[in-house]
Amino acid sequence: SGNYYKQGEIRKKELEQSCCVLGIPASDVTVIDHRDLPDDPAVEWDTQLLATLVLKHIEAKNINLVVTFDAGGVSGHANHISLYTAVRYNVCKLLWVPLGWCRVLVLESVNLCRKYISFLDVLISCLLPRDALFILTEEETEQAKSAMRCHRSQLLWFRQLYLLFSRYLVVNSLRLL
Repeated sequence: SGNYYKQGEIRKKELEQSCCVLGIPASDVTVIDHRDLPDDPAVEWDTQLLATLVLKHIEAKNINLVVTFDAGGVSGHANHISLYTAVRYNVCKLLWVPLGWCRVLVLESVNLCRKYISFLDVLISCLLPRDALFILTEEETEQAKSAMRCHRSQLLWFRQLYLLFSRYLVVNSLRLL
């Protein structure tokens, strides 16, 4: 629930507001608040527990595409990496992809230089191998920034820089898992 700084309830509301900006109805937003999955950048979550919870959600919502972090977690956040590990576990152990049941795309983590060169990374991303590339229009970039601004409790100085310079608000390269 994003309760690392004891702001879980605030962050849940911010998530709903952010999703609303993106056109995602509140009925499609699920927050898992599990005592064994604390919001903590230093804690690796239990792979089997998280894989089970993710699988239950996928089955309940009849989801056929999952987009998640890659092994770098984009920012190196242990919880992000744990989510990738759990989804990868499901793909490998439960054979989602070979059965054609659920496809998984992972967001490419890039080095610090590329991460903060904004639209200049579009050319680099176009030249490198990937399975999917999403280039946002100016309007979509502004919508993404508006959604990010809904997370007021997390808008520290470095996230303000992220809003100005991050390539992830302009271009996202993904690969199939």
